[in-house]
Amino acid sequence: MAKVKDNIITEGLSGKLGKRLVFRRSKGGSTIVSLRPVFSEDRQFSDPQLEVQSDFTLASAYAKGAKDHPLYIDLAKGTEMNPYNVAIADWFYKPEVSKIDISEWTGQIDQGIYITADDDVKIVGVHVAIKETSESEASLEDGEAVQSLGNKSIWKYTTRTNLTIQPGLCVVATARDLPNNTGEASLELN
Repeated sequence: MAKVKDNIITEGLSGKLGKRLVFRRSKGGSTIVSLRPVFSEDRQFSDPQLEVQSDFTLASAYAKGAKDHPLYIDLAKGTEMNPYNVAIADWFYKPEVSKIDISEWTGQIDQGIYITADDDVKIVGVHVAIKETSESEASLEDGEAVQSLGNKSIWKYTTRTNLTIQPGLCVVATARDLPNNTGEASLELN
């Protein structure tokens, strides 16, 4: 695939040339030249290929509805991407919880547990659950963390229950992004 910019011969060119070349214009004004894709009429997709196609169908459906979100519009400005492309990428990128900081928590009420979570676009919420063990289904306490004013990656959960700090106690943080993807991490006390 070749990219051409400000070439008098290819300027404004788009479409097919014969049965071999395809010309298209990018958002940035470049002309992109590539070979025309050729597919066998009797081709069969593998299970992983079908899974990717299904994922892309879901991502496309999400992006069609989300492309007018102001955040996607802002992120697309000045790039070769459009808001639809940014939304597609966000759908595929899961948030990541990289740190759970319990250094200020002694088991008392109104103490902070700090979560560091990142996403390619935006984290919209972080849920924290404190469990008796990592295998426990039920939570001893859980709720939503609040985003730090100074750092958009830091979220603070304020405890509401007095708990005895003991080995096996587990703090689970789940971050959620705009397409409702989740990323989770847990910290088990020793």
